[in-house]
Amino acid sequence: MQFRTFFLLLIFSVGFSINFYAQNKPGEDEVLRIETQLVDVPVFVTDKTGKPLLNLKQSNFVVYEDGKRQEISDFSAVGAPFEVALLLDTSGSTRSDLQLIQRAAESFIASLRPGDRVSIIAYRSDRVGNRSVASSEVLTALTDNRSRLKAVLAEVRTSNGTPYYDSLLQVVEKVFRETPKEEFRGRRALVALTDGVDSTSAGGFGEVREKFVEAGIVSYFIQVDTREFFEEHLLGDCESAMRFSQAQIRRYYRTFYPRANIEKASGFCQLGDFERLDISKQLYRLADAEMQLLAKMSGGRVFPLVDLSEARVAFKKVADEIGTKYSLGYYPSNEKRDGTYRQIKIELKGVPAGAQIRAREGYAAPTN
Repeated sequence: MQFRTFFLLLIFSVGFSINFYAQNKPGEDEVLRIETQLVDVPVFVTDKTGKPLLNLKQSNFVVYEDGKRQEISDFSAVGAPFEVALLLDTSGSTRSDLQLIQRAAESFIASLRPGDRVSIIAYRSDRVGNRSVASSEVLTALTDNRSRLKAVLAEVRTSNGTPYYDSLLQVVEKVFRETPKEEFRGRRALVALTDGVDSTSAGGFGEVREKFVEAGIVSYFIQVDTREFFEEHLLGDCESAMRFSQAQIRRYYRTFYPRANIEKASGFCQLGDFERLDISKQLYRLADAEMQLLAKMSGGRVFPLVDLSEARVAFKKVADEIGTKYSLGYYPSNEKRDGTYRQIKIELKGVPAGAQIRAREGYAAPTN
């Protein structure tokens, strides 16, 4: 009898242990959630007149990834703070308007809310041997100290070149290198005042696009129109004209005539007036397409300027939109870590007819 009782207790004990382990096995839901990437989606919603809708709740949003509905795990209303990388391009024709740019940027920072944090990136020129070389510099890390930011703006200088792609890479690799704190997750933005025409970068747009898609940064561009100024100084004697850099000439041939059987100039003085104008036209067209693409993919916008005097108004519009964005987060049902691009679609429910939404369009799945 005692042996039989002991045997039954032993079986019960083993069975309970197996069942307990099966229900709490490592690698199940709890561990999987840690290993699965939370996808953040900043969202901007307006009514049919273009005014922001400010009192929406999580239940007003439906998220789809590659056509499959996802469960929203995280939601931040419009009052949550943002982190902003403010990029100021003071090269080319904008060099004579440095004070105007500084005042507009100062007004933009003042328009942000308490708790919003800003980092400032700008260009400068350094002497390397007998050459002047343009470089991009992060002037301050993210901070909500308005006095510090004002002092940093006073330090912004001009440059004789535009390391535009390099500065965008710095936004991802330096400004937003660390994982955001909880209150800033899914709430990071680039705000760039620039014409978008790169002249000296080591990096390229392909790398920029890949990193921005991965990081989920909302991209806003205040697009300065410098083409007329540039082309006025582009023609005539090659020694006194405003020059294309070798990087720009190579980018022109590589992008627009990759297979053409034509003689390719390696230096500016080898270019005729017609070719100079064509390079200018194509590089500005490329810059516009790249800005539009980054803005659209991230749920941001491009604000074209006729004149830099309009910069303050454009900055105010960006600040207003940043202050009225929602943020959604979800753990994708597709758990494959295959590096594929996943499309995101956000739908609204229970909102007035004619409401419009602008949001991140997709992301690249992790690979490790």
